[in-house]
Amino acid sequence: MTAPPPRTPVAPYLAIGLSTVIYGIAERRHIRHNLENIEEAIHAAVSMTSINMPVRIVALPEGALTGFTDEIFDIPHTLAARELFIDIPGEETEWLGRLAKLYRTYIIAQCKARWPEIMADRFFNTLFVIGPDGAIVHKAAKNHVWCRERSCTPHDVYERWTEVFGDGIDAFYPVLRTPDIGNIGTICCSDGEYPEAVRALAFNGAEVVYRPSEATPMTQTGYPGGGSWMVQNRGHAEFNNVYMLCPNAGPVYLSPSSRHPIDITGGHAHLVDYRGEIMSYSPSGYNTLVAATIDIEALRQFRAMNLNSNWLKDLRTEIFKRMYEQPIHPKNLWLGQDPLQHEAVDDIYRANIRRLVERGTWTEPAFRHEGVRYQPGSEDPQALRWENVRRLWDPWTED
Repeated sequence: MTAPPPRTPVAPYLAIGLSTVIYGIAERRHIRHNLENIEEAIHAAVSMTSINMPVRIVALPEGALTGFTDEIFDIPHTLAARELFIDIPGEETEWLGRLAKLYRTYIIAQCKARWPEIMADRFFNTLFVIGPDGAIVHKAAKNHVWCRERSCTPHDVYERWTEVFGDGIDAFYPVLRTPDIGNIGTICCSDGEYPEAVRALAFNGAEVVYRPSEATPMTQTGYPGGGSWMVQNRGHAEFNNVYMLCPNAGPVYLSPSSRHPIDITGGHAHLVDYRGEIMSYSPSGYNTLVAATIDIEALRQFRAMNLNSNWLKDLRTEIFKRMYEQPIHPKNLWLGQDPLQHEAVDDIYRANIRRLVERGTWTEPAFRHEGVRYQPGSEDPQALRWENVRRLWDPWTED
């Protein structure tokens, strides 16, 4: 057997997960307020922690750039794509790129962004990485969204997505391979509700997985906190032998008229090592951070030397291959029509439940109670129209 070529070891380094207060946006120019807050947080976090170890990763929470306005106010998808969200690369990534160059670090972030190479008038919940030279080195789209998020996913335009990227694991779960910080995979929030997501990244070589943000009540059960979000991330780390980097969104100002922010996530950011142990944890999400040492060489030695707890090595793949032959959630939903709004999409999820019952996967309860219904913030349909909601931002002037 030919010996592999010699390789330079990856030095241990510090990874930081930031939790920042978020300002809801009504136009792309409002993102500047979030960028200013992010910049201050990066300066403070690096200056505070870099005395311990070189900082090679700074990770932002979900919503840090573009907020959650579209979800909270149920804005029509195409309108949000045109008026609120960004292009990658663009002026926002240039702002972050300047900071990456300054500190010679990678910045991992999430935002809602257009993918014109896929379709016009669509936005995707997007994960991206900026390298130490300030350039975009990785971009991926969120594959699972929660039932109140109207972002487009690759599955929603499956035929077009696979036409451009193919249908391999890398088309949906790409991994950034670097010589200096290891192999980085990215998912977001609801993606991590599915064990297959991090398993796909692990099969694709990931060693550090970025999974920003989760909301209440999923973050608040158990002691010391973190709820099912932390349980999931510890499981992802243990089952796949990866580090999990999980910053959470800070309190959110819904609009400039909000006197106080609403803490929709409850904090509980954390970093988990490749055995599922918590390395850093913060109960607060208010402009704070978690930080811990990432040792890629230790992870690689663990995978290479162990015969017991590096589970991926003896996965019996053949016995699972039939599990996913029958679809559950329909693909190509938004290939031929614009994405629908909350109330209409609820019916799609209800149909998925009926499908599982009809197959015999789930057993129907003896008595059916009324389930979840969309509850708009006003009984007046006119008050919910975007041109009226948009007036909340009228007092917000740029300097």
